[in-house]
Amino acid sequence: MWSQSDTLMEALTTPIDKVLQPRANTNKTYYLETYGCQMNVADSELVESILQNIGYSPVNNINRAKAIFVNTCAIRDHAEEKVNSQLGRYDLIKKKNPEIIIGVLGCMAQSLKHDLLENKPYVDIIIGPDSYRKLPEIMNRGSIKRNVVDTNLSRYEAYDDLFPKRKNGINAWVSIMRGCDKFCTFCIVPFTRGRERSRDLEGILLEAQNAVDDGFSEVTLLGQNVNSYKSKNNKFHNLLEEISKINGLKRIRYTSPHPKDMSDEVIKVMSKYDNICNSVHLPLQAGSNKILKRMNRTYTKEEFISLAQKIQNRIPNVGISTDIIVGFPGETNSDFEQTLEVMDVIKFDFAFNFKFSERRGTKAIEYDDQINEEDKKNRLIRVINLQKKHTLHKNEKLIGSYQKVLIEKESKLSSFDWAGRTDSNKWVIFKKGNSKIGELVNVKINEAVGVSLKGQLYYND
Repeated sequence: MWSQSDTLMEALTTPIDKVLQPRANTNKTYYLETYGCQMNVADSELVESILQNIGYSPVNNINRAKAIFVNTCAIRDHAEEKVNSQLGRYDLIKKKNPEIIIGVLGCMAQSLKHDLLENKPYVDIIIGPDSYRKLPEIMNRGSIKRNVVDTNLSRYEAYDDLFPKRKNGINAWVSIMRGCDKFCTFCIVPFTRGRERSRDLEGILLEAQNAVDDGFSEVTLLGQNVNSYKSKNNKFHNLLEEISKINGLKRIRYTSPHPKDMSDEVIKVMSKYDNICNSVHLPLQAGSNKILKRMNRTYTKEEFISLAQKIQNRIPNVGISTDIIVGFPGETNSDFEQTLEVMDVIKFDFAFNFKFSERRGTKAIEYDDQINEEDKKNRLIRVINLQKKHTLHKNEKLIGSYQKVLIEKESKLSSFDWAGRTDSNKWVIFKKGNSKIGELVNVKINEAVGVSLKGQLYYND
């Protein structure tokens, strides 16, 4: 285990084979927690596959684990706070059982390795998103006598030949590319996940087919900028079209695209194939051209509105969701009002709304015109309230309609109800009847409640 007397540089540079000793313990169990986005979920499934391939078995009880891993997110302060809280819990566990291995994986490992080394001496393994292949070497060769750190970013690693270990379910996350080249000034992703690189189309198709063979009804294609996918002569619309031809695949979704890379070809393919969901997540971030330029978003609000309206016109009954950041440095009241104006023009079906969060290493932290927390809070409340109004309005328009719903799970509110999504990504609650999870059923929409819909099974005999 890391000693405060050791130097930081030594920990960062010591080769792995120098810090490991043979381990006699053959009881191989692990516990893995995941925080963050869908990419982190997909990465955790990849890590589970790697661990199980070398003989480790998952346990649901953390006290039964010989190795504890947390896959982390660094996109906002809140995500880091949650992870730090969990690490404090792991520390208590390790004090009772010093032989337990504790590992921090993912984006926090990449961006905060120095902090982890200096302030969390009980952490044994620090592995970045491009270094998961090192886990067999680390876990199989022996007890860890001091920290093992590997946070090298790769221009090539896409885990093309590794397939995730998924639990049973309806949706399979399929990562098609990694990294980001956009360098938005508020975002740490290019620094934690590296530059863009795409998987081969053939490997993606094989993974999607395997998911269908394993009983999954839906796949969601993942990437930091999923629609910038490019492999050999294939672009994102080519991949979408090929995946749509997989027999037995009921639905295809993708997230998150960048507005600048949303091509007419993608829109055309989406409108052509029934199993490609008519749902698009289109991050706006801000409605002011001044702020968009400061964010390095590479589009204007006029271009964004035109794109959103094009999608609405060409894809019938499409659902468009978005991301919005309030309180970005330099955002005046006028700038903020323009964000509300764009929301009123497009009327998003749903939105993920956030206060600007300073991230170490990003350009935005250097701006000297930061917005105070009170203004951020008030602006966030206004955005949330406006979006609630739009969501309810859009959902009320569906009352009386018949929607195809993929049943995903039991409702949290009642064991007699199912919960599933329309292809436009709206949650619907309805009585189970004789239907089963994984089925595509017709549901008549009777009520709009908040962000969800209520309905009843409709049998067209």
